[in-house]
Amino acid sequence: MSFDIALSGIQAINDSLDITSHNIANAGTYGYKSGRANFSSLVAGNQVTGVMVGSTTQNIGKTGGILNTGRALDASINGSGFFITKDAQSGQTQYTRVGIFDASKDGFLIDASGRKVQGYAIAQGTSTLGALGDLAIPTGSIPAVATDKMTYIANLSADWPAKKEWVTPEPLGEPPVPVDPDSFNSSRTTILYDSIGGQRTLTQYFVRTPAEGAEAGLAGSVDVYYVLDGKQVGNMTMTFDAAKDGKMLTPDATTAGTFTLTLSAEEAGKNGALLKDLVIDYTGTTGFAGEATVSTNRATGYAAGNFTGVAMGTDGSVIASYSNGEKQAIGRIAIATFPNEGGLTSINNTSWTTSTSSGEPLVNAPGVGMGGTINITSLEGSNVDITSELVGLMTSQRNYQANSKVIQTESTMLQSLMQAV
Repeated sequence: MSFDIALSGIQAINDSLDITSHNIANAGTYGYKSGRANFSSLVAGNQVTGVMVGSTTQNIGKTGGILNTGRALDASINGSGFFITKDAQSGQTQYTRVGIFDASKDGFLIDASGRKVQGYAIAQGTSTLGALGDLAIPTGSIPAVATDKMTYIANLSADWPAKKEWVTPEPLGEPPVPVDPDSFNSSRTTILYDSIGGQRTLTQYFVRTPAEGAEAGLAGSVDVYYVLDGKQVGNMTMTFDAAKDGKMLTPDATTAGTFTLTLSAEEAGKNGALLKDLVIDYTGTTGFAGEATVSTNRATGYAAGNFTGVAMGTDGSVIASYSNGEKQAIGRIAIATFPNEGGLTSINNTSWTTSTSSGEPLVNAPGVGMGGTINITSLEGSNVDITSELVGLMTSQRNYQANSKVIQTESTMLQSLMQAV
């Protein structure tokens, strides 16, 4: 009996050593979760007959260290949850903490094992999340988008002196009439895009209105003249509350602080392309004394562009970059959490599938519900504690020696018994 008990102990220790050696070998494997051998007694009737490794447990809940990689498509989960992937061959949904992603040749986001990453598609120009599924990456070109809105926020200095009368420029006239530099206080240029992505240049000329009485002009008002590709296409007057706080009075709240620059067909057209009427948002513009400054001068629209690469955003967005400088969120990866993540069935030590013990996954965008947030340009390392594993090796060695000693002692006793007989 002692032989059998000691042999079972040696066999159990060998099984435990397999797990320990596996942990040590994978100490540098991204997303690896360490395993542990759980010993249990062998019982026959009411008698203990030995020991065995009754089960193994993976320490799934313990997070490994976060390692910065600098790679745009590497990601780790800060908190609970798993990336969701789908195996291309079997169609099986698998879960992992390893966020090594890439764009496949057929235009999908995949992980290091070639599985398609699951997430929510985002329609171009919106932030609305679509249905859960494979994340497609549009690797072609994007069409041009015409400018329809411009935002301009500045301080138009109350210290500007009044200027002489504005003279409308006529660049195509005979002779050409340019803008007189003495007829305006300041100017700013903005690039606009027409229907085929052609660039058009809009210049705003700001002219302090002469204050010669209430009828002739308001103290604190500025005339704005709009010159498109050298030709004047409109004008308006901005007024400010000079007596109080210098805030903009017109355009006012009834128009949400905007002015619409309406273009004729002749003004809008160029080489067969059209420029849309332009809504200019001046909300936040002031007429304070002191230096004239510009904090915002931007317009919507862009030229056509070709796909140049893809990166991950801090909210889990998949962001495509194009040669025209545009960056578009084309999808958002999904995160799955489980009622009992310890009950997941291991495919390998970095991937799992659901089981009856784990419960069904709760799927959300990163940071929503119980799911963790995303760390970009980083990966989760192994959660193996090398010190503990080495201590475990020494313990296994001692146990192995003890069981061997039992067998040796039993053998000596039997030999002595046989000699006595």
